[in-house]
Amino acid sequence: MSTPSDQSPAPLLEVKDLQMHFPVREGILLRAKKSCRAVDGVNLTVAPGETLGLVGESGCGKSTLGKTIVRLYKPTGGQIIFQGDDLAHEHGSSLKAHRRELQMIFQDPVESLNSRHTIGDIIAEPFVIHKMGDDAWRKKRVRELLDKVGLPANAAERFPFEFSGGQRQRIGVARAIALEPKLIVCDEPVSALDVSIQSQVLNLMLELQRDMNLSYLFIAHNLAVVKHVSDRIAIMYLGRLVETADAETIYRAPKHPYTRALISAIPEPDPTKKKERIVLQGDVPSPINPPSGCPFHPRCPHATDRCKAEVPLLRDVGETGQKIACHYDL
Repeated sequence: MSTPSDQSPAPLLEVKDLQMHFPVREGILLRAKKSCRAVDGVNLTVAPGETLGLVGESGCGKSTLGKTIVRLYKPTGGQIIFQGDDLAHEHGSSLKAHRRELQMIFQDPVESLNSRHTIGDIIAEPFVIHKMGDDAWRKKRVRELLDKVGLPANAAERFPFEFSGGQRQRIGVARAIALEPKLIVCDEPVSALDVSIQSQVLNLMLELQRDMNLSYLFIAHNLAVVKHVSDRIAIMYLGRLVETADAETIYRAPKHPYTRALISAIPEPDPTKKKERIVLQGDVPSPINPPSGCPFHPRCPHATDRCKAEVPLLRDVGETGQKIACHYDL
């Protein structure tokens, strides 16, 4: 985790009003009569060397946001400004050039690795795509990358099914850092691993961040994990950000009712301590038919008529840079 400084550096990544809507086709002619608003107007920044944790319930749009930022999806609207260039409207060779500095670690280490390729071929593939080095140079770099993530050099000749889940995720990390990127989007990189292995992979990622000055957008639903690795945290609900702040502030003084409910759900390790649990009523609304006004109002204990009619915008609260999207005066 990076050390905050007095002067904030210029953002490495700046997302402005990002939207990713998927058409929902119906009828015999499969006409797109509706759209699924997976990401619906997100604004965020990531500074050099910083880890921004992105938290929310399943189905809130976290993974879609991450995949849109790395341009696996072409956004419906908004801007993805990476190192001064808007990736939202780039394509072809210009977009390919940026992919060297913008990588992704996927959630499932089984599905994200081609089972027909050796580990050496998987890690060397970025070099082939970007036409870097000859075969001898690529094999040397693969050995170096395997060593960097704690795997033996002979792993290059083996296949993904020969490794455990934690080892496969280390291979995914090696592939992500192969081109020495500036930013890595981590899509729940430890959620599919045993608890005993999660800390090993997280410590590896923190060590690589220090050594390579990496920035992470760390997507997860486990708030305890996010607290361990993040400098700042953004809370997402139904395609929108509802609160952002530094990690300490989010856990010590959450402002948004949704954030408070998430924090209250973190298990208390001390069985002698009693913790008040905030239980939300109902389910997350469908992004195909989102509620009017504030998307959280059907489940919010403080909802008013204004919440049902008007979408709240992120606003500053306090002097710590904390922002919330809520009409309720907390």
